[in-house]
Amino acid sequence: MISRNKFIGAVEIGTSKVSVLIGELSQDRALHIIGVGECQSRGVIKGAVADFKAASEATHAALIAAEQSAGTRIDEVYLAQSGGHLEGFYNEAAVNVSSADNMVSALDIDTVCRLAKSKNLPDGRMVVHHLRRPYRLDGRIVPDPLHLVGQRLEAGYWTVHGPEGKIADNIHVIRGFNVRVAELILSSLASGTVLASPEDRQNGALVIDIGAGTTDFVLYRDGSAQMTGVVPVGGGHLTNDLSLGLRLTEGQAEKLKLRFGRATVVTKDRAEKVWLNGDFAIGDRQFSRYGIEQVTSARVWEIFEVVKKKLGPAFSAEKTASGVILTGGTAKLPGIDEAAAKVFGVQARLGEAPGWVAENLRDPAFSSVLGLLQYGLSSRAETGATTRRKTSNWIGKLFATA
Repeated sequence: MISRNKFIGAVEIGTSKVSVLIGELSQDRALHIIGVGECQSRGVIKGAVADFKAASEATHAALIAAEQSAGTRIDEVYLAQSGGHLEGFYNEAAVNVSSADNMVSALDIDTVCRLAKSKNLPDGRMVVHHLRRPYRLDGRIVPDPLHLVGQRLEAGYWTVHGPEGKIADNIHVIRGFNVRVAELILSSLASGTVLASPEDRQNGALVIDIGAGTTDFVLYRDGSAQMTGVVPVGGGHLTNDLSLGLRLTEGQAEKLKLRFGRATVVTKDRAEKVWLNGDFAIGDRQFSRYGIEQVTSARVWEIFEVVKKKLGPAFSAEKTASGVILTGGTAKLPGIDEAAAKVFGVQARLGEAPGWVAENLRDPAFSSVLGLLQYGLSSRAETGATTRRKTSNWIGKLFATA
């Protein structure tokens, strides 16, 4: 029997747009992006489905466009997860090494991991992701403790969870297109995977993805993700602030934001004016450039302050040597790296897609969906078929009990 290549879809159902990529996975594990689809999002508020029909129509349109671009059907999908409904907590456990010669066994590792992940969730909530921090053996960090000698083995997990109903809504949107959801992946992890190098993760880095409705972040230290989170505020709130403050429609405010918005105030002349359209036609109006910069910079500063507060003591400038890496559509706002550097007290830069990414996908708005493919496939390679079967069974159980 001749085996064929597999076609993997990566889907991000965002507040402003739905993005889909299709990757062809060959028998030698090489991945080639062969299809792209986008559609203006509808029925999604702050990362959560609010109107199932509208969200489904927009998502299915993006899926169809991607399949037409690729000239093939998708076999399965990696689906991004974001939204203010996601929460996280840290839990750790320790065991005494069981063997007489103090050599760590696979059973010791399995036991400590199971105990660290065993904390009960509130009713109606389910685990989206377990992020394991590095193992510690007798207090020292070890990447893999198997067959090392020690007395006390520790493991800790940052566990992300959310309400079953809202998570089911996202999956059900994809299932309505008659395609299987292989895995749910946090948007923050997806962006971090494609933008933070192994060196960045080892030295310490904070990746912040500012979308239209949410801001996702992931903190790396000692080579692994330490903590993730979502702030239900994004670039759309800058637009809304301008709309309210200047008494403009949302479309007009978005136009001003894209043309004149900044994350820092640089205009010195407070009397300087800019035109809404610049065509001097009826309805064209002038606005204070300084005022526009004040509004947009204040909201950006607030977003960073909220992220810093959520991180709490987990964030340390001294342990984040690689600084802040910014991405998402709002990361294109001029001066945003300077604003991040001031708030967090570390260097900040715009994330750059790896060299293998085609020019048409290098926009920061594609970071998350690119990372979905990369993270999903690396996860597949590391965990193997057993974990994939568990994921499939878990998703099936979710709908059996919904």
